[in-house]
Amino acid sequence: MSTTPSAGHHRLSGSLGVGAIVFMVVAAAAPLTVVAGTVPIGIAAGNGAAFPASYVVCTVVLLFFAVGFTTMARHVDAGGAFSTYVARGLGRPAGVGSAFLALVSYAAVQLAVYGFIGSAIDVLVTDHGGPDLPWGVWSVAVMVVVALLGYRHIELSGRVLGVLLVAEVAVVMVLNVVVVVRGGGDEGLASTALDPSAFTSGAPGIALIFAVAGYIGFEATAIFRNEARDPDRTIPRATYAALLLIGGFYALSAWALVSWWGDEGAVARAVADPGTMLGETATTVLGGFGGDVVEVLLVTSVFAAILAFHNVISRYLHTLGDPASEVAVLPAALGRAHEHHGSPHVASLTTSVIGAVLLALCLAFQLDPVLEVFTWFAAVSVVGLIALMLLTSVAVVAYFRRHPGLATPWQAVIAPAVAICGLAAFAWMTVDNLALLVGGSATVATCFKALLIGAFAAGLLLSLAVRRQAVPDPVPAPAQP
Repeated sequence: MSTTPSAGHHRLSGSLGVGAIVFMVVAAAAPLTVVAGTVPIGIAAGNGAAFPASYVVCTVVLLFFAVGFTTMARHVDAGGAFSTYVARGLGRPAGVGSAFLALVSYAAVQLAVYGFIGSAIDVLVTDHGGPDLPWGVWSVAVMVVVALLGYRHIELSGRVLGVLLVAEVAVVMVLNVVVVVRGGGDEGLASTALDPSAFTSGAPGIALIFAVAGYIGFEATAIFRNEARDPDRTIPRATYAALLLIGGFYALSAWALVSWWGDEGAVARAVADPGTMLGETATTVLGGFGGDVVEVLLVTSVFAAILAFHNVISRYLHTLGDPASEVAVLPAALGRAHEHHGSPHVASLTTSVIGAVLLALCLAFQLDPVLEVFTWFAAVSVVGLIALMLLTSVAVVAYFRRHPGLATPWQAVIAPAVAICGLAAFAWMTVDNLALLVGGSATVATCFKALLIGAFAAGLLLSLAVRRQAVPDPVPAPAQP
């Protein structure tokens, strides 16, 4: 099949470097939101003061995943990330199924953060004497801004995300440095995270689930391939940089939080009210101004995540409609790019419509923005994205087995095999505890499992139903190991 754009089709354009892509990927992880929300919950419901070590474990497993992922990136000259890689390794139907699974997973997590930001803005405004409006009003306002930015050139989003990311990371790093310089709280700097027996105490499985949730979106580096400068170098470097930055920042911040409160004190404080733990810590360590800054930047952190997720969803839709893509099964209009902005403008508008419909349904059913919208849909996205990484690792092994000589045994078999074992363990723990993650409802958990399986199956069946010219599996010249 020709890879030349059809009439009326315009390729995505951009010159994103490593830094810009890292900004978008790390912004999607919403580092301040994770430290303020996920870390206290992981301490309370997971393995207590040893929770910071969970980020080290997740980073190691995902680094093994990145070895095969980035090696294959050099041989797949197309966007689509997970879907394209799975298609090349396991066949087109599986690739389309993966694309649909990715769409559902990212749409779920975007909906989750729309609920969270609506609640967060409402709290921020009312705390400072503003009007008490329904949370949906704020969510819709954010959706409009995201739609405008998503329609424009990708580099505009990159600049916005860069500014917001630097601000939120900076305030937490200042807090971390002050805690370390002071030698921690009354008990000194914590060492429990270094104790293997402490790590396995409590509920380490729950701890790992909450930890891996903080990495959502890191693999999206490959989504921006068509808008990257020198993608063969940029994508691998951005992937490793994003992983190390995310993992290091989370581990350090969680450790500093435990160090300030002490082992038992951190658990007691997290259990009492996890949502205000970081804010109170910032107020105590940095003063009232520090607490106010954290409260404001928490909103901008969630906004940055929403914008990043919007860009990822838009590019999956663009890939599914792009006539040059091997997973194209949706209308070709989705594969068009704006003549001036070089953005997937049709796919971006479609993403906004999908988000608006989902948000309207949540408002119609009067779901709580945090306890239900955020918690439920964030949980289902974690399950879906872990499954996608597991499928991608299997696809990497299958691809290089068919094309020997393109990668070293370490890149083609050993590292992906280790990643498969680790990701399979994560998947089992997440699915096994999904009911707990959605408020203890087995019915809701079953519905979400069916949704994810149904999304993959729908893509697979649609791929089989849509007859088109078979896509050859291009075999590039052997690369130097």
